[in-house]
Amino acid sequence: MRKHHKKLVLALFSLFTVVFSATDPNDFAIIKAFREGLENPELLEWPADGDDDPCGQSWKHVFCSGSRVTQIQVQNMSLKGTLPQNLNQLTKLQRLGLQRNQFTGALPSLSGLSELQSVYLDFNQFDSIPSDCFDRLVSLQSLALDKNNFNASTGWSFPEGLQDSAQLTNLSCMFCNLAGPLPYFLGALSSLQNLRLSGNNLSGEIPASFKRSTSLQNLWLNDQNGGGLSGTLDVVTTMDSVNVLWLHGNQFTGTIPESIGNLTVLQDLNLNGNKLVGFVPDSLAKMPLEHLDLNNNQLMGPIPNFKATEVSYASNAFCQSTPGVPCAPEVMALLEFLGSLNYPSRLVSSWTGNDPCSWLGLACHNGNVNSIALPSSNLSGTLSPSVARLGSLIQIKLGSNNLSGQVPENWTSLTSLKTLDLSTNNISPPLPKFADTVNVVTVGNPLLTGGSPSNPNPSPGSGSSGSPPSNPSSPTKGTGSSPGDSSEPVKPKRSTLVAIIAPVASVVVVALLAIPLSIYCYKKRKDTFQAPSSLVIHPRDPSDSDNTVKIVVASNTNGSASTITGSGSASRNSSGVGESHVIEAGNLVISVQVLRNVTKNFASENELGRGGFGVVYKGELDDGTKIAVKRMESGVISSKAIDEFQAEIAVLSKVRHRHLVSLLGYSVEGYERILVYEYMPQGALSKHLFHWKSSKLEPLSWKRRLNIALDVARGMEYLHNLAHRSFIHRDLKSSNILLGDDFRAKVSDFGLVKLAPDGEKSMVTRLAGTFGYLAPEYAVTGKITTKVDVFSFGIVLMELLTGLMALDEDRPEESQYLAAWFWRIKSDKQKLRAAIDPALDVKDETFESISIIAELAGHCTAREPNQRPDMGHAVNVLAPLVEKWKPMDDDTEDYCGIDYSLPLNQMVKGWQEAEGKDLSYVDLEDSKSSIPARPTGFAESFTSADGR
Repeated sequence: MRKHHKKLVLALFSLFTVVFSATDPNDFAIIKAFREGLENPELLEWPADGDDDPCGQSWKHVFCSGSRVTQIQVQNMSLKGTLPQNLNQLTKLQRLGLQRNQFTGALPSLSGLSELQSVYLDFNQFDSIPSDCFDRLVSLQSLALDKNNFNASTGWSFPEGLQDSAQLTNLSCMFCNLAGPLPYFLGALSSLQNLRLSGNNLSGEIPASFKRSTSLQNLWLNDQNGGGLSGTLDVVTTMDSVNVLWLHGNQFTGTIPESIGNLTVLQDLNLNGNKLVGFVPDSLAKMPLEHLDLNNNQLMGPIPNFKATEVSYASNAFCQSTPGVPCAPEVMALLEFLGSLNYPSRLVSSWTGNDPCSWLGLACHNGNVNSIALPSSNLSGTLSPSVARLGSLIQIKLGSNNLSGQVPENWTSLTSLKTLDLSTNNISPPLPKFADTVNVVTVGNPLLTGGSPSNPNPSPGSGSSGSPPSNPSSPTKGTGSSPGDSSEPVKPKRSTLVAIIAPVASVVVVALLAIPLSIYCYKKRKDTFQAPSSLVIHPRDPSDSDNTVKIVVASNTNGSASTITGSGSASRNSSGVGESHVIEAGNLVISVQVLRNVTKNFASENELGRGGFGVVYKGELDDGTKIAVKRMESGVISSKAIDEFQAEIAVLSKVRHRHLVSLLGYSVEGYERILVYEYMPQGALSKHLFHWKSSKLEPLSWKRRLNIALDVARGMEYLHNLAHRSFIHRDLKSSNILLGDDFRAKVSDFGLVKLAPDGEKSMVTRLAGTFGYLAPEYAVTGKITTKVDVFSFGIVLMELLTGLMALDEDRPEESQYLAAWFWRIKSDKQKLRAAIDPALDVKDETFESISIIAELAGHCTAREPNQRPDMGHAVNVLAPLVEKWKPMDDDTEDYCGIDYSLPLNQMVKGWQEAEGKDLSYVDLEDSKSSIPARPTGFAESFTSADGR
């Protein structure tokens, strides 16, 4: 009896287990619909239709509690298809991980899933999102929607239903087509710690609700399209929990508030590419940040001594180029005056440097400012007491503006002042008592005169006019004025504007000017130097503790070698005849004669290419090391050629970067000049773009072209902003971009490099470079800034897109000049698609990135230099397009692979590893390494102190 009882219990228990583990019928129907909506359901490895028990049979990627489905985790499986629109009937669903697949169509509503905690939908191809998608998600903690093109034509915004998610901690929607203003309720989500909205179309100001945020630690609002976010930074200075604040690539204006210093836990602040003005506040300079980026604003005054570990501030209007060096006293007084006028953009753009005598509206005598004349300049704000420090002032003309407040009492101390015209403003009483020698004109200030602009009373100043003029709306000329003084608005001197109407015509004009100029320069500066002995110099041995240049000289008589060092210039051993000079590259020491041997005496079969400098040959050393030997032809040894030869050495001995070709050494022997470089096996980019058929090569894929563009952008960004000095390449083109076996690109040929002027100033230099790549302002005026390189980079992007050369007279006339033709077709999707290199297989996903690159190319080749971005912006645009992503671990609790509880440097490293970043770009364990120099959402450019 007991035996039968035992069997009955076991049978009942088994039956109970089966019943208990059977999947809820409704849940199973939805799981089945999920499978049926896929084009490739076999990737799931789910059982055949007869096995209808996902929960009981433990289907892969489906997790249950009892009979109810609680998780679906199918990330990074290349699944294609649509989702069932009744997904929100899985009422016990807690986690949904669909990221990094190819799901398309409409995103189903998730409304009412009260137990849902995490949703990862990023990196798919969803095209629409229902308005009630996030209603009543009261348990939601993490939501990722990145890289979906929701509502492509109109954009979208977070629906108000999301504010039901009071526990939301992590919200990421980068490059997801958000548009319009930031929703007010986002700032009121009390649990929100990480908000990442980079790369959208957001506009307007940051809502005031963010002032009250006490939990936000990471705020990424960078690189908005279509103008971006605007307003001042006052809101963010109250978010005292923020650790990383990325606001670059927007349109924020005004000054950096002194209250920025209240952000005591802030470690990473990026304000690059905004319109911030005024002085850098002391509070910011004293913040011990790990990373601070102030590049590409309109900041003024002196550069402070920052306490930040890594700081960059290029392309601003600072008065000096060296931190800690003060501005001239007059400059400081005028900048304070400018600040009281709310930094009008017209003046900010022209008031740069440390010499006010060239500034708009100012005039000088003997180097001192004696006139401020800015009538009818649409000025607002108040009058600054700092003007009293300009003791040489003779006249101040500020009539017909919108100035308010009182005239500072200390202006009466200006002993040289003869004219003060404040007519037709809104100045308040009382008016200080000026000397009788000062003609004070205040007509048209209703608060000051007690009348109205149409019927003003006489000004109360001792030198003011005694009766109103016949045209009271105009400024009056009072007694005591000197000959030539007038209350009429002073018209600024009209500057000459040279415009390029037809780019092809520019090339012709430049050619006509350049040819006779080159002949003249050649005759005038023809090389007459005596031939020195042979020297081969290695710019920098990595084992050296300093930056000296090392020269190794080996004697033929005893085979010994002596080392001579010098600070950047070559020294010679004086042992006389019989010396054999060598190249040292690490532990590799070879004689100069080896260069002839390894190139078979510069045989034609080893020729890699020809240029204006000479011929480049391939060589291979005894140990298998390949080198490129650039030999100047004796017939071109002119002063210009020697300048280029020396410029290459001067630049490449000071800069090292993984995307700049390394110089191993050089040789000076008789009248020969030889440069020795690392060998780039795949040769020039131009060969792979324009001559791949004749060279029997495979055409470059779009992925490789994107990588090449990013490599070049990073190399140029280093030259412009991250090296110890800012350099202008002047000859960036596809034939000067070399490729390694892995098709990683490096910029070469630094013979035309110039040191960049401070700030946004330009310098006039001899015209050099290559037609087709020349920026218009450089071709016409000879003036250069780093923006001439940006223009050339834009042309290279056009070549990568179209497979066409920058200038080709064999093409039809309308398309001979690539830039002009590309500008006409780039905004028309149909024409752009037709213009893409036929060697590329253009699919829809490829064309999306092609459109982004086309827009960047147009931006880089804008007609006006100040409308072009810097190379850091190009890195920001390109990097997300070439990122490789690792799938997120199902079990991880970190948000997108980031543990925000870690210190910033560890957090960045963890993020790199989680997102598949190229860790070889920087050793994060190196004490000199830095956090991202150009962070933009998921796209950063990591670089160490020396750029390697």
